[in-house]
Amino acid sequence: MRGSHVIGEAAVRAGCRFYAGYPITPQNELTEYMASAMAKLKDGVFIQAESELAAINMVIGASLTGARAMTSSSSPGISLKQEGISYLAGMELPAVIVNTMRGGPGLGNIAPSQGDYFQATKGGGHGDYRVIVLAPASGQELATRTMDAFDYADKYRMPVMILGDGMMGQMMEPVELPEPVNIKTLPPKPWVLDGAERRSSRIIKSLLLDVSLEEEHNWKLVRKYEMVAREIASAEEFMVEDASFVVIAYGTAARIAKGAVKRVRELGLKVGLLRPITLWPYPDKQLRELARVVKDFLVFEMSTGQMVEDVRLALEGRADIHFYGRPGGVIPTPDEIAKVINTLYHRKGL
Repeated sequence: MRGSHVIGEAAVRAGCRFYAGYPITPQNELTEYMASAMAKLKDGVFIQAESELAAINMVIGASLTGARAMTSSSSPGISLKQEGISYLAGMELPAVIVNTMRGGPGLGNIAPSQGDYFQATKGGGHGDYRVIVLAPASGQELATRTMDAFDYADKYRMPVMILGDGMMGQMMEPVELPEPVNIKTLPPKPWVLDGAERRSSRIIKSLLLDVSLEEEHNWKLVRKYEMVAREIASAEEFMVEDASFVVIAYGTAARIAKGAVKRVRELGLKVGLLRPITLWPYPDKQLRELARVVKDFLVFEMSTGQMVEDVRLALEGRADIHFYGRPGGVIPTPDEIAKVINTLYHRKGL
């Protein structure tokens, strides 16, 4: 299946029954898929909104009713959704947001890029808040992480972003799709707004004019984010058991890096790969554990360098950190990355 279609089918199987979006390349195939999929469901709702702003606010409304809701876009469109994402976080509402990244800044181009890392992991919108950010690296993982995204959103009552790119959304791979969930067996949501005929009224809002109440709410969110960080931070390790040099990359860049690692291994270089699966929370403990024996890391990104800052923060001077990036939609080859690794490896005398 095409990557964007995988996300759509996995969302439906995860119990998503509301989708609102607005067209933008290179993720239109996901919107198209959701239009068809929701039409086949008795309780499915698809809306092509008049704008990205409208779409994210429709998701807020659907989430308030307890529905599993999703929207998707690509880089500039996600920028327009940031205010709504902040509202979701402030009201502690679950939702899934898909960003199929493209080249930027500005309108840029429609080629694959990883320039939205800061936007995704550092909040993007206004206020003190976090968003769970998942970084799949294959068609199969698009399926499993989409299922995870809806579960995380409900469990922690917060937005979850799936961070992909144009290459991942367009390419086709074999996928084993998970079994559909039974919506009726999903955990109850005692906070939903569904009418107060037989109960006292509920209020969900993000406007707290009393500064003491706002501060208390902020610290409550912090405690939740700390719990999320303890429970779900994860990364994949590849050939790190005897490595003296480790590449760190996520998403499409990690696939390219894995090919490069295999090539330099054939040359006898002891090189491994660490692939963050959650970009927030960042798997800093796993990285620090690896730094007990590895003292050289190469961060490879399809950007001018954004995740490299989180690597520096995680390692706190425990190792030497190198960076190689290709921004603007350029897709480097495994051979190109292998040459970079080879040069650094021998320069360091490893």
